[in-house]
Formats: sequence, C-alpha cells, structure tokens
Amino acid sequence: MTYEVFELGDIQLQSGRRLREARLAYKTYGRLNDAKDNVIVYPTSFAATHEDAAWLIGPGRALNSEKYFIIVPNAFGNGLSSSPSNTAAPQNGSRFPHVTIHDNVVQQHRLVTELFGIQKIRMATGWSLGGTQAFEWACAFPDMVERLFTFQSAARTSRHLYVFFDSVRAAIELDADFREGFYTLPPQRGLRVAARVYAALGLSQAFFRDRLDETALGYASIEDFLIDFWEGWFLKRDANDIIAQLWSGQHADISANARYQGDVSRALASITADTLVMPASSDLYFPVRDAEHEVSRIPKAELRILESVWGHVAGEGLNDADTWVIEQAMIKLLAR
Repeated sequence: MTYEVFELGDIQLQSGRRLREARLAYKTYGRLNDAKDNVIVYPTSFAATHEDAAWLIGPGRALNSEKYFIIVPNAFGNGLSSSPSNTAAPQNGSRFPHVTIHDNVVQQHRLVTELFGIQKIRMATGWSLGGTQAFEWACAFPDMVERLFTFQSAARTSRHLYVFFDSVRAAIELDADFREGFYTLPPQRGLRVAARVYAALGLSQAFFRDRLDETALGYASIEDFLIDFWEGWFLKRDANDIIAQLWSGQHADISANARYQGDVSRALASITADTLVMPASSDLYFPVRDAEHEVSRIPKAELRILESVWGHVAGEGLNDADTWVIEQAMIKLLAR
C-alpha cells in the first residue's frame, strides 16, 4: 500500500484534547496543473482507506487521473492516519482522543493549502462518511469548494444511524477480549458480531430476497457471504480503530462547531457549491427522505435518486449498473 504522510505536529481537537505528533496519510492521483484548478478532494469512508476508494479513479473514469488531481485523505482512525493502532501510549486504545468530522477536514485543509498551495477545489466528493466530510468541506470552506457531489451520505448523522453505530460499538466492546480497549489479542468474536450487524442494514431487503449475494457476487450461501464478505472485512481492521471511527460517525454534524453552533439549516444554507446529492432508493443508513430534507436547505442543490436494490453498498463500486449512474452524474457535474 503506497501513500504519503503529512506530518501535522501536535493538533488541537474540538474536544479540547491534543492529538500529539498527528499524521495525515493521503494518496494523490494525476497531476496538479499550473493553474491549480483541477483539484478533487475525495475523503475516505467509514473504516476504509484510499485503496477502498480507488475504484472510482483512473483514466476514463469519473475521477479521471489524466485530467484531474485527486487527493484522497485518509480519515483519522482508519489505521493509516493517526489512529489508536498506530499512536503510542498514553493515547492508544481507549485513551485515543475523540476526533470529529470537523477536526478531520480542518487538517485536510492544511494538507491542501500548506503542502500543495491550492486555493480552489473543483469538487469535493465522497461516499458514506466520506460524503459527510465532503459536506463539511463545502460548508467550512464555501469560498473554496466549487462543486459538491455526495452519494449515500448525509451532512448530519440521524438519530436512527446513531443507534445503529452504537449497536456495532457495543458488539465489539462487550467481547470479553476487548478489555476496555487494552486487548492483547483481537476481540474476534465482537468483530464477527459487528460484521453481521452491519450486513443486516448494509444491503436492502430486496437484495437478500433476490439472492444477489449468490447470483451477482458468487457466494455459495448466505452464510458464506456473511463470513467471507462481512466478517472478512471487519477482521482485517483493528477494533480500537473501528471504535474511534464509530464515534466520529455517531457525532457527525457539519453544524457542530463555533461558526454554526448546532444550526444545521444555517450550515447547509452556507454551501455555495454547485451541489448534487445522490441517495440510493433502498439505503437503510441514509434514506432518501433525509437527503430531501438536507437538499432543500442548500441553495444550489439537486437531489437525484439512485434506483437500486443494493442498499448502502450501491456506492461501493460492486455493481456496474449503479457505478455507471454514479459516474455519469459526477462527470456531468464536473463539466458544468
């Protein structure tokens, strides 16, 4: 896994804590042009790395690396940027400070401006929790972000999603091997339970009814799918890192800062970017109705529904039909 690291030094977080010797891992694709106006910022989603985002990037893709300079910053807690798993005591494990979406984007802004000297972002984009960071970019730095494209995402975590995230957290923490974050062996039982909790809502009822896990993804049975796809994904990750990102996801809110003081309508209204928001029709994490509510408060926003039975995973590049719709929408927005 190749990537670069931007050394941030000791940084102050919204919580009042300091993240010492903080590191922001990032990957770039393409070349920054002389005018520095071909920049796309594409933050990572929950527990994902830049490699998980790469399916959307490349020559001829929507994020065309022959045309654009794409920056993929890894969110804190994902195991590459500063995370419990790579931070020395006393900040590791359960002592790792809480990091907000705002904290992430403030440091990403430093990367973009201090390291690359970039003053304009052609588009901020992202899926799921990566899309929330894109929303944060557009509202924290409205004069900088020209276009915003989010898919299967939200500007603020709903109360329903908060409860879901909490069930995933509890599944991990209730494993006796977790030991309040100071484990010597990975809490595998908790991670396996968390994976199955995720599986239930990550895909739609219609996906399972139509047996797309077997017919489209090639698994022999639903148990094979749960073990290989979902448990396999969770078991590759550090439990404390997952807990850290769950907290960030539970408390995601673009208005949770001194500027907007919890007024999400005012935060959304501040977005001046040409905006396209694309929820999936069957997403159980980020339903269409929530997206409609947010879009109605953004001055130059369009809602475009991705009709799909793949639920939240419609935005992960696994299904060619969904991928085509996402990419076409993104290409047209970039061309405006």
